[in-house]
Order: sequence, then structure tokens, then C-alpha cells
Amino acid sequence: MRAEPTLVQWVEINRQAFLHNVREFQKRLGPTGLMAVIKANAYGHGLLEIARLSTEAGIDWFGVHSLEEGLALRQAGFRQKILILGYLPLAQAGEAVGADLRVTVYNLETLRALAAASRKLHKPALVHLKIETGTNRQGIAINKLGSFLSWLKKTPEVKVEGVSSHFANIEDTTDDYYPRYQLDNFLQAVKFLQASGLDVPVKHMSCSAAAILFPETYFNLARVGIGLYGLWPSRETLVSCRLRGQEPLKLKPVLSWRARVAQIKAVPRGAYIGYGCTYRTTRPTRLAIIPVGYYDGYDRSLSNSAYVLIKGKRAQVRGRVCMDFIMVDITDIPGVKLEDTVTLLGSEGKEKIQADQLASLAGTISYEIVTRINPLIPRLIV
Repeated sequence: MRAEPTLVQWVEINRQAFLHNVREFQKRLGPTGLMAVIKANAYGHGLLEIARLSTEAGIDWFGVHSLEEGLALRQAGFRQKILILGYLPLAQAGEAVGADLRVTVYNLETLRALAAASRKLHKPALVHLKIETGTNRQGIAINKLGSFLSWLKKTPEVKVEGVSSHFANIEDTTDDYYPRYQLDNFLQAVKFLQASGLDVPVKHMSCSAAAILFPETYFNLARVGIGLYGLWPSRETLVSCRLRGQEPLKLKPVLSWRARVAQIKAVPRGAYIGYGCTYRTTRPTRLAIIPVGYYDGYDRSLSNSAYVLIKGKRAQVRGRVCMDFIMVDITDIPGVKLEDTVTLLGSEGKEKIQADQLASLAGTISYEIVTRINPLIPRLIV
């Protein structure tokens, strides 16, 4: 599908790049199952669009953040195993059980709510226990597992399908110490649960970085998010991969973000551009006005620092990023016309703008650059 002329801005999702990235991870993981983490509108790539491509790739596990995301997938007809990775409000337990959604659990109150829903609906509640191993976000402390086990043994309608945990800094360092400390904690928890008579069919701790670097974390399911979208978790992950003598995955960015020129104007030397008069021209200048701003996810910190691509050439952002507009300098790009295509993120000709480049300018990470692209902007599979 190609952009219609009626679109002011749009996001292109490259089908072949996504399917290629899936194959790269499947080769790395071997027999270990792959969960496509498609929370947060599939990291900005489009929940339903990525779910469709994941189905085409044969993926049978989805990871979402909320009940709402899980229900949207069910309503669109997706039958995969869907695990809610975030928090499920107690009042939504019935909806989760009714829609055959798995729930990540770390509170006894959640288990009680799911048990009540299970009895009412005459359907089992499937849960994954989240173990606290050192991130100190969600999770059950290992010394509290006994009370969960006692309750679970008395409540057969709640089925423990899986046990999981999450790494704190596996993407931020080339030092293995803390990830291995967390892995040891996870193994200790699993050993305790199994010794206590709890069967744990599914164990998962791998994120994208762990799936790339640590085969010992694979178990029988890996949760892969950022890597499926063709973005490396971090520079440190790539460095660690090379230091270990491992072949880096050949990941291809999936997302391109494009818009149209809304106006072309000439301004004289010495003219101020945008709010706050933060940029002043030093020569007669031609500007292209682009109808994209921080409401759309184009970060305000990119003011006077980022560039876009027009006709395969770089056009510098001039002045502050506005709520709905940016202004770019096209003085040295001949032939630019009204409604010409502008690339905010992606490739055009020999030039490209990568998410980690914008992240560096904005003082953040590539995850935030793509995830914050407004979900109202059309996503087109190309």
C-alpha cells in the first residue's frame, strides 16, 4: 500500500523488514518460542498492523501492556496467546478471563479477583507469576512466594501457566555481573516453585538484548520487542555481541515516518523563525513548513538541531518545534514544491535518518522516539 494524496503525514511499516527481523531472532533462538511484544501500539508501529504481520510470520504469542490492547486484538479476530504484561485493575479481571487473556500477576489481590471471575464465568484464569529478581519494578519477592503457593494450592481455578522476570540493565552495560545475578535469582525461584510441587509449563526472562546475548536465558519462550522493529536495544548490546565473538543480527528498521510540505516561503536575511525567536537567518532563506509537531511525537528538543529529508537531501529544522508544525531550511534544495514528500524518519535516496540519531539529539532512547509517534497517524504496510 502506498500513501494516498489525501494524507498529510503517515507512517510506513515495511513488511519485508519485519519478517526478516523475525527470522533473524528465530534463527538465534532455535527451538525457543518467540513472543512478539506489541505493547504501546507495537512500539509506535501500529498494534493491529504488527499483529497481522506477526500472524503472517507464524508467531503465536503476543505481549501487550493492558486489557484494552488485549481486547482490541481479540475484537480484530486474533486468536494468539495474549499475555498482559502490565497492571490489570481488579475490576477488569472478568473481562480478561472472558477474553482468554493471560495475566501477569504479582499481587494476591489480583489472584483473588481472577479466581472470583473464573468461578463466575466457569473458565480457568491463566496467570504468569512475575518474580522480583533485582529490577524492583513489578514482581513477587522470592521470600513471599510461599504465601502465593499456599493460596494457589487451594484455588485450582487459577492456573499458573508461566513464570517470568525482567532484566534491569542488560542493555546498558557490557558487564555481565548484574544480569547473571538476576538470572541466578530467577533460577532459585523456579527451583523453589518446582520443589514445592508447582508445575511451571512456560518460563520466560529474555528481552531483545538477552535473546541476542544470553542463550542461558532462553528457557522455552523469549519476549522480543524493540529488536523485531529493527532497532538495536542499545549500542552496548551491539558492542557486547562483538566482544563475545557472536555474529550480530542483521536487523532492518521497519518504520518510516513521512509528511508533506504545507507551504513554501521566502524570508529575508535577519528574519526570526518560530516561537521565541530562537533562530535568525544569516542569508535570504527559503523555508518549507511541515505539518508535524510535538503533538505528533516530534520532540520539542529537536528544535534547531534535527533535519528532515526532502528530495533526498537534508533540510535543517529552524526554530522551535511547534505543537503541529516545524519549519525547515530548503534554500539549497532546488525544485521543492507544495505537497512534496518529507521524510522525518527513514531513508530517502542515499540519505537516512535513524531513530537512534534523533534519540541522541533529544537526549533519550530510540524506544521513545518511535513509541511516541501519535497513534492517530495512519500506519500503512508497504
